[in-house]
This record gives sequence, C-alpha cells and structure tokens, in this order.
Amino acid sequence: MPGVTGLVIFDNDGVLVDSERLANTILAELLTEAGLPYTLDEAVRDFMGGSMVSMRRQAEARLGRPLPADLEDRYHQRLFDGFANLRAIEGVADVLDHLDATGTPYCLASSGTHRRIHIALTTVGFRDRFEGRIFSSEDVAHGKPAPDLFLHAAGTLGFAPDDCVVVEDSPLGVAAANAAGMTVFGYAAMTDPAKLAGADAVFHQMTALPALIEAA
Repeated sequence: MPGVTGLVIFDNDGVLVDSERLANTILAELLTEAGLPYTLDEAVRDFMGGSMVSMRRQAEARLGRPLPADLEDRYHQRLFDGFANLRAIEGVADVLDHLDATGTPYCLASSGTHRRIHIALTTVGFRDRFEGRIFSSEDVAHGKPAPDLFLHAAGTLGFAPDDCVVVEDSPLGVAAANAAGMTVFGYAAMTDPAKLAGADAVFHQMTALPALIEAA
C-alpha cells in the first residue's frame, strides 16, 4: 500500500471497541438457556467475527431445532445495556490520530448491525471519526468469511482490493480479507495467534500497528 493511496479497513468489535468478551458471554448464556450449552471460550471459538445470521444457522444445526425467535432481540438488549461501560481498545485512538495526521484513509467494516456499530462508536467517542465510512454485514448478501463486506467497503470508497489493509481479530475476518485479496493484520489480544496464522502479520499491541500499515 504505497503512501496514503491505500485504505485501512478496521473491524469493530475487539479491534476498535473492547466488546468481544461481553458479547460472547451474553451469547453463551443465551444459547445455554436455549438448550445448547456453551461457554465463553466456546462462543469465541465458534462465533467471534461472524454475523448473528451465521451464528443462528450454525447453532440450530447443532441443536437440531430452531432457536427462540427473539434470541437476537434479547442478545442486543443485554449487549446494549452492557455498552454503558464500553471502552475503546487501548491505544487505538492513537492509531487513528496517526492515520489522520498522515492523511491515510480508513473505514470500518463489521459483522455487527448498523445499530450495534453506531451505539458502540458513540459510546467510546469514535462516531465522528467514521461517519459516512461505516459498513455492516447488513449491507451485503454474505458476511465473513465471504469477502463481500470488505469488497463492498473498498468499492464504495473507490479503492482496489490490493490497495487495502484490513485489521482483524478473528479467523473469520482474516479469511474474509484473504478471500478479498487484501493485506490483513491479525490483532491477537483475545485470539490465539495460531488462529490468525492466515494474516500477513500478527500483532499484540496497537502501538505496533502504524509501522505495519506504513510498511504494507
């Protein structure tokens, strides 16, 4: 990605906002209540980075019957209640400041709904930074690990895939970026680095990200 001609695409949950533990704890609780016992670690393993549509499809296949129709509504209600204490990922504000200072374009592409994204960004004070450059799995036919979301974000903003860098924290997101033909950096704060092996580089602290972007 030469200079500032490329686009940096951020995932949201676990990359910009520290929501993955809360979200997967709630999901594990709701699946367990529905008769499909799940732990936090198992929910992270199976569903982190994916959409609620894909979660329902996988969970119902294992359960052998439909999940409660209101599961998503109850999930989002508990999640948004918990967002009152939501914080940004440590160091990511400095990364955004660096990109702004260097004139590097960036956007957000998340498996979450637009409502979830906007509530999270507003809570941590990032809404204005991404206004007009927010993309959700609701915008495309197929969510991660399909490349649709990343290709949609790049195309909308006028960038070719090979001029894009994706910052992801889930295997599904890394797979989607690879399928889109984009460079991808895996953030291994909550994810086993081995599960991000498909990334072009894996990093553990946000302080390392600007150098990776500049070298891409």
